[in-house]
Amino acid sequence: MQFNTQLLHGKTSKGYALKEMLPPISQVSAFRYESMEELEKVFEHKSMGYAYTRIGNPTIAAFEQRINELEGGMGAICCSSGMSAIASALLAVCESGDEIIACSGLYGGTIGLLHDLEKLGIHTVFTDDMTEASLKPLITEKTKVIYAELISNPSLKVLEVAGAAKAAHESGIPLFVDSTTATPFIVRPLSLGADIVIHSTSKYLNGGGNSIGGIIVDGGKFKWDTGKHTALKEYKKYGPMAFSVRLRTDIWENFGGCMAPANAFLNFIGTDTLGLRMERICDNADKLAHALDGLKGINANYLTLPSHPYHRYVEEELNGFGGGILSFRAGSKERAFKIINSLKYAMIASNIGDLRTLVIHPASTLYLQASGQETEAAGVYEDTVRVSVGIEDVNDLIEDFTEAVKGAVE
Repeated sequence: MQFNTQLLHGKTSKGYALKEMLPPISQVSAFRYESMEELEKVFEHKSMGYAYTRIGNPTIAAFEQRINELEGGMGAICCSSGMSAIASALLAVCESGDEIIACSGLYGGTIGLLHDLEKLGIHTVFTDDMTEASLKPLITEKTKVIYAELISNPSLKVLEVAGAAKAAHESGIPLFVDSTTATPFIVRPLSLGADIVIHSTSKYLNGGGNSIGGIIVDGGKFKWDTGKHTALKEYKKYGPMAFSVRLRTDIWENFGGCMAPANAFLNFIGTDTLGLRMERICDNADKLAHALDGLKGINANYLTLPSHPYHRYVEEELNGFGGGILSFRAGSKERAFKIINSLKYAMIASNIGDLRTLVIHPASTLYLQASGQETEAAGVYEDTVRVSVGIEDVNDLIEDFTEAVKGAVE
């Protein structure tokens, strides 16, 4: 099956208990059993079933199974937010004294998380270049994971997944990839060599801007050396699934970062149209970026522009798509604000991946607490405007942005 058919007719879109067309919302805290023996077996993982929504729920499981199928993984775990997913995944493999290698230019919230992990004794080594050659010299015996965004936001750096995976695997280290801005419609990182894929489901997977969530997908192929990854030593018997078992029965369960059943349902039905939305969004973003790039005083940043330093990856890795994020430099913060405030259709909001076009000035919002070096690495400057392109008629978007730019004369 191709992408849209798989979404609607795949293995995880059927088989509900009462023949429902969609997974029912199991909005409960706990599940009742007829005997204590039955419940004991569920707690001991000797019998299938649910006991308490913080550690498992059928609605949440339906969404986990759907994204796992789309990404081609061996198992997935939903979290309360994208940040909860990132934190849980990293804490499942890292202990005090360990190191993470991460790409510079990460989402501002992720940078903040990595700074917080420093207080727990987990150090991060940042690098501008995530190629195989540049990663190898950075890896030490303390390195436990390489973490990167597949398409960074808003700098739009593209991770060469295969090269980064090769460098990681030669040293016995997993590659964790945040694929929020790419989505499985554009690329499936596990098929290129990544070991763990993370999404903020609040963005493109949901699409409607109506619920917060995150998800971690385990490829199930990485050979965990519990002598090196000592955080997993108690889970050695689970082999390639050691990470998922440790994550679900330890870090995720104990920290309590579960997704709410209603949010799982909203995310599930949102993904029904993921392929249609992403195709339209990418086409709109491409046309809008080319229109903006031709305007006086505007320096547009989008992957399909021939001048973009990562342009070649559009065909080599991203299946011909540039994603839904573009940015441009307006010349000054004042002009950037004037442009944003003059837009009729683009909404001023901090989310991405919505059906609607969203716009923001990241330097004064998302990267307010970041250092100058961190903001520059993220492609954020005082005059940067970030646009999350929606599904509106593209001619209306082009006209709206063109009028706003031309009207914002300093």
